[in-house]
Amino acid sequence: MKKYTSLGELLTDYRKIKNISQADLAVNLNVDTRTVQRWEKNITLVKADKEDILVQETLLPHQLIRNLNASNPIATSYDFSIRKYSLTKLSNTLPEASWFKTQMEIETKRIRTIDYDKDIDYIVKHMQFHKPVSKNIANVIRESIKLLPELNLIIEDDSGYYSGHFLMFPINLNTYEELKEKKIAENELNIDCLINYKTQSKPIFFGFDFTADCNDDIFYLLNQVLRFLRDIPNQNYLFCSIPLRHDNFELNKQAGLRIIWEGQKGKNKYGLEIAPRFQEGNFNEFLSE
Repeated sequence: MKKYTSLGELLTDYRKIKNISQADLAVNLNVDTRTVQRWEKNITLVKADKEDILVQETLLPHQLIRNLNASNPIATSYDFSIRKYSLTKLSNTLPEASWFKTQMEIETKRIRTIDYDKDIDYIVKHMQFHKPVSKNIANVIRESIKLLPELNLIIEDDSGYYSGHFLMFPINLNTYEELKEKKIAENELNIDCLINYKTQSKPIFFGFDFTADCNDDIFYLLNQVLRFLRDIPNQNYLFCSIPLRHDNFELNKQAGLRIIWEGQKGKNKYGLEIAPRFQEGNFNEFLSE
């Protein structure tokens, strides 16, 4: 992660990564080019109304912008490739899975079930950085919220801004086998792939997407998921996932999930390092240790 001590430095890097000019950013934010120039030179701060627009346009974390857009900025580290911020070096990397288990009972009121009509556009905008999202997937998300509201979650920061989400699909056996055997890709899922997990002798949960602006929020989301799986009446469940990011993959691996296949590693068009791998198993042994 790179440590930022001013909003001007962050915006300059954002433009370089997006390959846009000051004039382009000004048009996107409906401000004068000279305004962007003053921001980048740290001559003036971003006004409150434009701060909201800046968050929506850049999809940079609200807390990151708020920390730096101040008379006395709070130095904050940020990594554009994984889209996460951190206030200290200690929180730059995720703790091991075993640590999460010891802190499972810690909760936050900032997590809620996804409100499809309110949240879907923002979720799709953030998801596009690491995986393609088809129209079918949006429909799958809508239906999954109904079938599994406990595990289709959004987390907001203290000001009510989006800070991350968790998407879990209850899928049928045929869909699981097709994903496992690479007969279908994630973005080919549709609502016929879903099922009411409560009617199944062996429920199958597919972790479709998991992301957050910082490791603290990953901690709260993951805790809620682990508590649900720990307390579910039918412990004969199967969890599977195709994580693209290394941190998500590593947590699954430490929790005991098996690797079934590995795809090609590389970088997507946004510069995010991806390495698709199909993992499966459950967390029973991990949670009982």
